[in-house]
Amino acid sequence: MNIGIFSGSFNPVHIGHLALANYLCEYEGLDQVWFMVSPRNPLKEADELMDDSLRLKLVQLAVEGYPKFRASDFEFRLPRPSYTVHTLDELRRAYPQHVFHLIIGSDNWLLFPRWRESERILATTPLIIYPRPGYPVDPQTLPPTVRMTSAPVFEISSTFIRQAIAEGRDIRYFLHPRVYEALCKEDNCTVSQAE
Repeated sequence: MNIGIFSGSFNPVHIGHLALANYLCEYEGLDQVWFMVSPRNPLKEADELMDDSLRLKLVQLAVEGYPKFRASDFEFRLPRPSYTVHTLDELRRAYPQHVFHLIIGSDNWLLFPRWRESERILATTPLIIYPRPGYPVDPQTLPPTVRMTSAPVFEISSTFIRQAIAEGRDIRYFLHPRVYEALCKEDNCTVSQAE
């Protein structure tokens, strides 16, 4: 199968993540998208990320019931710091029957030469770039193993979601309903769940 690896902190996962992954399955030839939840970086401030297990649980809630999505804690079991090149190596070892495609935003593509062993990633893994506002990429300049998707652009960030919840705002339509409900339980939202 063609598997898209969508790696990130998902802090928390929101409808922008889900809609993009849905588009990639339905329009870009991926059989599945695996949401690869990145473990907390020990060098970052503890309050920057929700707990690893909570972020994974929220992704599991968001993808439940859709067979083309999978929540993955694969990187939790790898040595840290976690580098994409090593994750991809381990995925190919563990699942030799699949072809893995790395999904990254256009903002990350512009920084890609600074990634650890970026040339080896390009040589071994097809890349799919999705557009991010303010980070244009000319498809004519891309290497043969890299393609730009014409997925819709979603200007939603996890930072926005966390801030809105902290302010007590009802942002239920920015999140999968089960994720919203779980976050409200976690953060004691004042928004009624009975409506």
